[in-house]
Amino acid sequence: MSLVVMKFGGTSVEDQTAISRTAAIVAGRVAQGKQPVVVVSALARVTDQLLRAASAAAQGDRTGALAISSRLRSRHRDTACALIKDPKNSAALVNLIDQKFDSLDEILRGLAAILELTPRISDLIVSYGERISSRMVAAAFCEHGMDAAHVDAREIILTDSQYQKATPLEAVIEKRAAEKLRPLLNQGKVPVMGGFIASNEAGITTTLGRGGSDLSGALVGGALTADAIEIWTDVDGIMTCDPRVCPDALRVRVISFEEASELAYFGAKVLHPATILPAVKKNIPVLVLNSRNPSNEGTRIISLAPHCKSPFKSIAVKKKLSIIDVVASRMLMTHGYLSEIFAIFDKHKCPVDMVSTSEVSVSLTVDSNDKLPLIAADLSKHADVKYEGKKALVCMVGEDIRGQNGIAAQVFAAIRHINVRMISQGASEINMSFMIEEEDADEAVRSLHAAFFKEPDPEIFDVEAHKMAAEPTR
Repeated sequence: MSLVVMKFGGTSVEDQTAISRTAAIVAGRVAQGKQPVVVVSALARVTDQLLRAASAAAQGDRTGALAISSRLRSRHRDTACALIKDPKNSAALVNLIDQKFDSLDEILRGLAAILELTPRISDLIVSYGERISSRMVAAAFCEHGMDAAHVDAREIILTDSQYQKATPLEAVIEKRAAEKLRPLLNQGKVPVMGGFIASNEAGITTTLGRGGSDLSGALVGGALTADAIEIWTDVDGIMTCDPRVCPDALRVRVISFEEASELAYFGAKVLHPATILPAVKKNIPVLVLNSRNPSNEGTRIISLAPHCKSPFKSIAVKKKLSIIDVVASRMLMTHGYLSEIFAIFDKHKCPVDMVSTSEVSVSLTVDSNDKLPLIAADLSKHADVKYEGKKALVCMVGEDIRGQNGIAAQVFAAIRHINVRMISQGASEINMSFMIEEEDADEAVRSLHAAFFKEPDPEIFDVEAHKMAAEPTR
């Protein structure tokens, strides 16, 4: 039988209707003779609300924190009652939800007393979203006639102790998956587990960072050497650009692992940047699908995508960036100078997106965050420093960009009315990036899309869907 890991995001399990739709999708895979392992996120917006509750408690607002928890309890109870028709099973699920929220409330009360929100406590609090949603989804699957079995993800996904963004221990995960998931699959059961959450080897709850549910799915898929990993979200797949910015955006039918990774890192919201890595190692295809439109074929991510006649596959934008200029006229070419500069970014655990050097200066782009003054203070010990925020990085991804004559001229001709601050081409064969003012980002995307997707390759892009949408209704 074909083993498929199916990850469903928050919008795919946001309420009774969405969970029932998800159950029908999984039941369809079972009917096709496939063996699903299901990974689910917390209900939509629950993680944000749990973080707000934690913040309120840490500031001494015990009443406010418990009020948020109470609203979440009611939402989960109401969803459970709507999902499960059998009174006995419904009562059991509601009782389990109450137990979880009772436990959460105790943590919030304790936090309001000590007034210190550590990363470890934060991970524990936000873990309740997936711990409860996965129980609800497993119960819903049983209601739909599937033999579902809930699995605590923290028994499978093992990490180091870097709370809030822990690093998975893939060898241990593979061993745990063989011990705990394989027997369930051999019995014909459908394992259901939460994404995002994990534990260290001492059994203390950790998380994989925001967007980590995708990574959970890929880790399980890699550990089980699945035949496919499906990422179910609320869009039809990877698009040529954000359709909210450019209504002419096209669905990308097929794309390479390398191209999808670049897009994910440089701002495409469909995938978590690290998601694809476990799949790449095992050469497992990843499909990005829409739970609200399950008949759509979505986007298929494979190791080697077919040749594309169009120069680019997609345009991604990463906003809320800053440019840091480091100027040291007498030091730039000094041995070890650049290593000293990058050591400062390493010290503050601040990744750098783009680097440009001139005779006397180094310019770097980073995510805008509250560490910038500290980073600038450390850099100023070596050189003159200034930084500017509200910048956006536009990343254009395609195959063999480096080998296409005149491509840079075409790109910058399309946005000649926009001021470009930094340019990066040649560092990657598949990526051309440049930095502009954040307020110009949407206009840049529309101009580039109009210039480079006039005649899209129908083998790579869903041209027919765009034609149908453009046809007037009769």
